[in-house]
Amino acid sequence: MFRLFIGLLFGVVFLFGANQKPLSVEEAFDVKFEKSADSLDISIKLAKKIYLYQNGIKLQVLKDGKMTNITKDISLPPTTNYHDEEVFFDILSLNIASKLYDKADKVVLTYQGCSTAGLCYQPLNADFILNPSMAKPTLDETDSITDSLKTGNFWLVLLTFFGFGLLLALTPCIFPMIPILSSIIVSHSEDENMSATRGLYLSFVYVLSMSVAYTIAGVVAGLFGANIQTAMQNPYVLVSFAIVFIALAFSMFGYFEITLPSSWQTKIDKISKNTQGKKGASGVAVMGFLSALIVGPCVAPPLAGALVYIGQTGDAVLGGLALFVLSFGMGVPLLLVGLGAGKYMPKPGGWMTKVSQVFGVVMLLLAVWILDRILPAYISFVAFGLIGIISGIYFVRQKNIALKIVAVVLLVFGAIGFAGVYNGSSNILNPLQANSSGSHLDFQKVKTIQELQNIVKDTKDKVVMVDFTASWCIGCQELEQYTFSDPIVRDRVSGFVLLQVDTTHNTDDDKRILKHFELFGPPVILFFKDGKLLSNKIVGYKNPAQFVEILDTNGI
Repeated sequence: MFRLFIGLLFGVVFLFGANQKPLSVEEAFDVKFEKSADSLDISIKLAKKIYLYQNGIKLQVLKDGKMTNITKDISLPPTTNYHDEEVFFDILSLNIASKLYDKADKVVLTYQGCSTAGLCYQPLNADFILNPSMAKPTLDETDSITDSLKTGNFWLVLLTFFGFGLLLALTPCIFPMIPILSSIIVSHSEDENMSATRGLYLSFVYVLSMSVAYTIAGVVAGLFGANIQTAMQNPYVLVSFAIVFIALAFSMFGYFEITLPSSWQTKIDKISKNTQGKKGASGVAVMGFLSALIVGPCVAPPLAGALVYIGQTGDAVLGGLALFVLSFGMGVPLLLVGLGAGKYMPKPGGWMTKVSQVFGVVMLLLAVWILDRILPAYISFVAFGLIGIISGIYFVRQKNIALKIVAVVLLVFGAIGFAGVYNGSSNILNPLQANSSGSHLDFQKVKTIQELQNIVKDTKDKVVMVDFTASWCIGCQELEQYTFSDPIVRDRVSGFVLLQVDTTHNTDDDKRILKHFELFGPPVILFFKDGKLLSNKIVGYKNPAQFVEILDTNGI
């Protein structure tokens, strides 16, 4: 099983990356600035088969806090016509007279190029600081991580991403996988003596397949700009997965047993080398792979950084491996769950029936949680309430004290669900809080790129903050619940123009606006100032203190 997954991982990675490794930005474009007493010379040495677009060259100077375009005031060297485009090959040399940048803080060069093989790079910026007292612009988290991938030591990069995964394991995004894995271990315990080794093995298979799923989805997203996370929120996909969890629930209630045809099971068991009477691990692997896609993590800076790196460089090998170790780090708590469950799991007996029923309830709750992304909030709260109350009443009648404790928890959970209906809450993270827009930021909804650009153009005298969100995004819910409701944050952005792009339904407009800003999914917050998009952005959940610190640090 281990060799099977490792082979699958490297097969996918090298399918995209091994045939032809594109040049990195640094290898393709060697930019140098040389300042003399009366001019500034800029040279861009191009690698073989790399060219620059003439209309992609742009020079700006930052003076008194304002960016001024000076492209029209400089002379460009002769161009070469290539596929009906005016381009530069080999080297591009520019000379800027001192009067054009006198008393300016910095010069900003924007350029874009392609390779004759057909790979085009995103528009790139190079800065030359003229004012020594001017601090180097602060990279946001995503850009910093992307930069570390480009320039960092291979093994250090992988170790760093493993650490990122451990941190992500502490976020709510990984929590739904704990009951899924626990139920799998319980179901295996019914037919075999569970040991710590066996529990760890099952959880390892689950985490490994989960990591492969993230890696494949991430490499595809990075190379093709596909928003895999959003695509998996299609109503048909969500309903299908909810049906799977409901079927698992009723199977754990004892109504039927989910099995593959005997001929399939025999072949799968041979593949997993597990023909000694134990259940094959193939079902665990499939469950890990699928659950990773449907209850996967929110877009966080490490994930977004890896996707941006893959998209910019085409290096699916390092990018894919970084995603793999990131997701494996996320799965460490699941390995501990498997180890603990295997070590402390009592011998099979009648008690297993009741435990299976408890996890059957958990499967029903997960099904509702999945459907919550497309259902009205009050229906989800009613469903949570009914499941909690009905199952709580059932378990409270049992003689076992542990089941009575479970019953109390379920009854409280059910009551909270109905409280969410009573309060009119729309936030699954806090159903006890009434849905009051007065305590949160008042965003103006925008749907298209043109609509957003028109608003930015008409409000140049203010900072524009654009929040990319979705109803299924846990990080977005955390921002809404904890950050945007904070009095200090509300006061800090009181002078901003607040816009919000809801990508819940993944419409064509949603795809276009995400692609336009090179985003891979929410939560992301962009800022515009003086009608221009600022380089700094916020990716993932940030608590109020972190949010305000980012604004202050970057002078927003």
